[in-house]
Amino acid sequence: MTERDFTQPDIEDVALHAVLFALSDPTRLAITRALADGEEHSAGDLAGDIPKSTMSHHLKILREAGITTTRPEGMRCRVSLRRAELNRRFPGLLAAILKNAG
Repeated sequence: MTERDFTQPDIEDVALHAVLFALSDPTRLAITRALADGEEHSAGDLAGDIPKSTMSHHLKILREAGITTTRPEGMRCRVSLRRAELNRRFPGLLAAILKNAG
């Protein structure tokens, strides 16, 4: 079995419009809020009642926008927020979005 590819952009290549688009969806915003605790979470734990394929789609958008990082761990994936990197790239943006997200 080959290693799954969870590529993400270098933080210098993360575009503001991509971050804002990714966080404009209520489900992806909820995922980001759950990840804001600074811990790694399994994709399954984050999903709740969301179908696996839908969750995979949302996680892919967040990862490709540069918001999260995904690390394979056996048959599971561990997801975490790139909070410090995003804060260096766009100071205060993520904190402001999360604070005003509900």
